[in-house]
Amino acid sequence: MKIATFNINNVNRRLPNLLRWLRAAKPDVVALQELKSTDAEFPILAIEKAGYGAVWRGQKTWNGVAILARNAEPVLTRTALPGDGGVEARYIEAAINGILVTSIYLPNGNPQPGPKFDYKLDWFKRLRSHAGSLLKQDIPVVLAGDYNVAPTEFDIYPTRSWDKDALIQPKSRAAFKALVDQGWTDAIRTLHPSQPMFTFWDYKRNRWPRDAGLRLDHLLLSPLIAPRLLKAGVDRTVRGEEGASDHAPAWILLK
Repeated sequence: MKIATFNINNVNRRLPNLLRWLRAAKPDVVALQELKSTDAEFPILAIEKAGYGAVWRGQKTWNGVAILARNAEPVLTRTALPGDGGVEARYIEAAINGILVTSIYLPNGNPQPGPKFDYKLDWFKRLRSHAGSLLKQDIPVVLAGDYNVAPTEFDIYPTRSWDKDALIQPKSRAAFKALVDQGWTDAIRTLHPSQPMFTFWDYKRNRWPRDAGLRLDHLLLSPLIAPRLLKAGVDRTVRGEEGASDHAPAWILLK
């Protein structure tokens, strides 16, 4: 089973890019973030024509998450984290072929310090609490999504220009580490310990041509499913296409 996470950065605007990648990569499951679409505007007909069932939670202009499944219908289990209030569309969860998969769009947190950064850390706490409850159930889970955290200095190109950014603050990194330390396996870093494996290149300052990237998109595996990990990677070339998202899909292959 091939499971991917992809911040599409406007699903309708990037629909041709998404469909082209689906045809080429043939992922079995895809967690999408930043739909920037209402529920009614989600392009379900085009996605179904491509051979995918879907569940989604949209939000006008901002946020939005979805889970696609090839030749299958995802069984929706959650559309928000417990205690989240459901104001922003940042979390969705579904069962597919015996595996529970999430699509997470964690708050950016900028500017920091301030209320937006506090909200990011509070959201992380709710995620960690729910993730802990999933671990206690001893089921196969993949926590896939855009976490808006570059976990270590190795996960960002050499620079000082992001030093004040919420994506790399010590508290952001500590929150991500606390989540992983519950017992989750960071799939891409586990199989690629010596490569940066960037998943995001900002549109500004020529960052894609310079390979000035960050690793923000992660797939965390529960202990029951981690031994099934065969491969992991990033489809970098997707970022270089015309009209591309500023993220590239990250993926894992499970036996």
